[in-house]
Amino acid sequence: MSAPAPSPLAIVDAEPLPRQEEVLTDAALAFVAELHRRFTPRRDELLARRAERRAEIARTSTLDFLPETAAIRADDSWRVAESPAALNDRRVEITGPTDRKMTINALNSGAKIWLADFEDASAPTWENVVLGQVNLADAYTRNIDFTDPKSGKSYALKADAELATVVMRPRGWHLNERHLQVDGEQVPGALVDFGLYFFHNAQRLLDLGKGPYFYLPKTESHLEARLWNEVFVFAQDYVGIPQGTVRATVLIETITAAYEMEEILYELRDHASGLNAGRWDYLFSIVKNFRDGGAKFVLPDRNAVTMTAPFMRAYTELLVRTCHKRGAHAIGGMAAFIPSRRDEEVNKVAFEKVKADKDREAGDGFDGSWVAHPDLVPIALASFDAVLGDRPNQKDRLREDVHVEAADLIAVDSLKAKPTYDGLVNAVQVGIRYIEAWLRGLGAVAIFNLMEDAATAEISRSQIWQWINADVEFENGEKATPELARKIAAEELANIRAEIGEDAFTAGHWQQAHDLLLTVALDADYADFLTLPAYEQLKG
Repeated sequence: MSAPAPSPLAIVDAEPLPRQEEVLTDAALAFVAELHRRFTPRRDELLARRAERRAEIARTSTLDFLPETAAIRADDSWRVAESPAALNDRRVEITGPTDRKMTINALNSGAKIWLADFEDASAPTWENVVLGQVNLADAYTRNIDFTDPKSGKSYALKADAELATVVMRPRGWHLNERHLQVDGEQVPGALVDFGLYFFHNAQRLLDLGKGPYFYLPKTESHLEARLWNEVFVFAQDYVGIPQGTVRATVLIETITAAYEMEEILYELRDHASGLNAGRWDYLFSIVKNFRDGGAKFVLPDRNAVTMTAPFMRAYTELLVRTCHKRGAHAIGGMAAFIPSRRDEEVNKVAFEKVKADKDREAGDGFDGSWVAHPDLVPIALASFDAVLGDRPNQKDRLREDVHVEAADLIAVDSLKAKPTYDGLVNAVQVGIRYIEAWLRGLGAVAIFNLMEDAATAEISRSQIWQWINADVEFENGEKATPELARKIAAEELANIRAEIGEDAFTAGHWQQAHDLLLTVALDADYADFLTLPAYEQLKG
């Protein structure tokens, strides 16, 4: 047999990495190049469609269920594919990036699932993109260990039967990978992450009794889900594994997707596993889409918008009903608390809140939920164990009592809380601190005892933007203005300098993070995603 033709895909401006040749093989790059050739043109059309839909929302200040897909919603006969055994029990899922230590800790955590994240919990440096793939392959072949250079502590995998099942999350459709190009055109990051992982691990995972399972982020319509389904069909044929091997869980973390949950499951029905109810990205999407909608769409402080807010409750209950009607898993939101090693009282209060949140989700019919830290796994597990017992899920609980109207999902003014001055300060603090870490290549960052990722930075900068443009007046009489945001940002920069010391401050990216936050928070032209201008500044 003749050798395959060289891939048209070029590696651009990338420093060589240890073991990259294991990931960036000619065959794998040829596969990614073929994905790009077949699917990037449609991706580009769908991104343009996002802009058109956003313009329509700006004109009408409303959303509705789609009349053209009413027949899909009305047809009670269809179901998603039956869940494979490795994905049937999802009562606790831990999330985190694919660095070596996290890979071992997440697999060992006692959670049923690990969301191995190449998206919001990972800054897309070339090192993170490539070595994350190395780490996952090493985990599947049990060739992974890690010794912490600071503490000297060693980490190794437990027995196979005790390890979490991996569900990998690639980047969203809007992000490109600048280091991989075809004829000078950047390949979508989603196709790079998916392609490299799928090519190297699909058969390997089947041999382990599992499979190539994915979380799909930032989906805005059923047409975007259809594109993913086409990618899955092609990829399975390309590597020679049975159709229907792939399973995908879609994050319903945009307001437009909330109106298309059934259609999204329908498009992916041969490959669908479930839907997940995100929080920060969902709120970010509401601000982004309804930013011209006036006072009734102004969100209060992000921490005041809990899952019990009426419009959030409508969203989560509709998600559970939709999933169970179609035989899919409904996965709840994130418990982002990071336990303190120094303050047991802080832990006690936070653990009680986490328990209440997970009790509510299990009681509402969710089949599982997310945590950000291994210490939270037992708490979430207990909440779901109490409801599920020995059953792997509660998909038989159909929630036919739930009735959600289109207006309920965008009834932001049903929440009586208002923006506060402290909320503005917190948004600036979290924004600067997160962006600085992201520019250093860290996507999951502990800030004020919470695990923050790109979604929290997005809601932080979006709220600053929204409050200023809506002329919000805070309880102390001050008005949200660009000048006030700049003043608070300058104060935060000075506080950080005092907190960490001059040497650490100088070594970091603090001024750069400060400037970038103010750019995306104050520009009249609202940037669709913070990570787009941030990626231009990301080294590596």
